[in-house]
Amino acid sequence: METSSARPGGSWRPWWRRIAVGLAVVVVLIVLVERFSLVPGFGGLFGEDTRDRSGPALLKSIQDMDRYEAAVGNFQVVVDLEKDAALLPDVIRGTRTLYVGAGTVGGYVDLGGLDERSVTVNGDRTKASIRLPHAVLGTAALDPARSYAVSKQRGLLDRLGDLFSDNPAGEQAVQKLAAQHIDEAARGSGLVERAERNTTSMLEGLLRSLGFREVTVAYG
Repeated sequence: METSSARPGGSWRPWWRRIAVGLAVVVVLIVLVERFSLVPGFGGLFGEDTRDRSGPALLKSIQDMDRYEAAVGNFQVVVDLEKDAALLPDVIRGTRTLYVGAGTVGGYVDLGGLDERSVTVNGDRTKASIRLPHAVLGTAALDPARSYAVSKQRGLLDRLGDLFSDNPAGEQAVQKLAAQHIDEAARGSGLVERAERNTTSMLEGLLRSLGFREVTVAYG
């Protein structure tokens, strides 16, 4: 049995080394074809079986809430984020992601700082005056079920980098930008004013059910 072969004008190479190199080339070709969809339908030959092996969720802490969530705004923004590399064409190095971000922003009134000076009641308990801090906005919370990437364009070097990345084509940058745009939209949406009106209506209804005929709610 031959265990090596001669190369004209070259050195002897073991047969097993040629087989190892051939297998490595085949594996690389399969990965490239499947990753970049070079052959339509080829990826279906390697079906994936998904199993959830996650452990149970652990309760880390419980925080008592001292605020009244008075209004919630639903927002959607289309983020078009492009990153270019100096001196290199986009086909070689560069990314462009079109992402639809959907999320909510809540408007609330903080009731944790109220004391006896914040509430005034007359002698026969028919009038009540309450002073509250102005409503504020929470941070935007993206909804992963309604947020998605419409398209991703990547240069050759970026695609090759994804092959060796733990998080290929990550969307952290566009998600962060979407949340920023939603926060900005919420500040100009009238959500704060809506939260104060809803808080006033809630307190008026509550105190009138307790027998107060005149209720005054002020902010600031």
